[in-house]
Amino acid sequence: MNRGRLWYFATSLLALQMLLVVTGGLVRVTGSGLGCPTWPKCTAESLVPDKSTSQFHTYIEFGNRMLTFALFAAAIATLISAWKRNDLRKLALLQFFGIFGQGILGGITVLTKLNPIPVAGHLLLSMLLIAGAANLQFKVSPYQEISDELIGKLLATSAFLTLIAGTVVTGSGPHAGDWQAPRFGFDITFVAKIHGALVATTLILAIFVAIKRPRKVANWLLVAIMGQGLIGLIQWWQGLPQVLVGLHLLGASLFWFAAWRTRLSFLFQRL
Repeated sequence: MNRGRLWYFATSLLALQMLLVVTGGLVRVTGSGLGCPTWPKCTAESLVPDKSTSQFHTYIEFGNRMLTFALFAAAIATLISAWKRNDLRKLALLQFFGIFGQGILGGITVLTKLNPIPVAGHLLLSMLLIAGAANLQFKVSPYQEISDELIGKLLATSAFLTLIAGTVVTGSGPHAGDWQAPRFGFDITFVAKIHGALVATTLILAIFVAIKRPRKVANWLLVAIMGQGLIGLIQWWQGLPQVLVGLHLLGASLFWFAAWRTRLSFLFQRL
């Protein structure tokens, strides 16, 4: 096994998982969620965009779909390179089948006209796959297991609950991905306050880790939380402009990656 090549493939897989979240956000904020109105074809007559739909929206949605093929390629390359290591092979297989599941869930999202439940599930599955890819990338280098600590579990749990609340806020807000898409119907101010409370909880836990159990990844997590918090406040005050909503989704990926890497630091230690 070529460790350097495997690390490259695993890192590419991780980066592409994050990019999928960003391009998914671009689909949403540009109203391109039904740019390809059916699935698995783009239109009723064609696998690729044709002149029967808006070219702008169609190509944005189709580009997001095509990214799945790049993810499959990265997952297969990673799986082949990691095959001889049982711990990495299992993680690589989970990536492969998870990406396949993302494709199916994406189809359900389109066929239900962007119902906010599968839309939220689509994002949350991406976050789980980001965590899995982070595990894979970390374990390429020699490591050993260490005693787990409750604070690591609490931090990761709070971070994921923050993401779930964020999908509820998004599913109750104006950026549905298409004008005909259904909404959750919750009061957006109320769910935004819940989301904010979970952000604050995660921040408190991250500060505790940074002070009592200091580690570099916890410092990066603090930066990510504060950056996300600032973007979130500005976008709320400005009426949820598209650019800031897109940046907030990029920040969500970085926030979750930092939170999960902090979690890993309580489970494993590099040799």
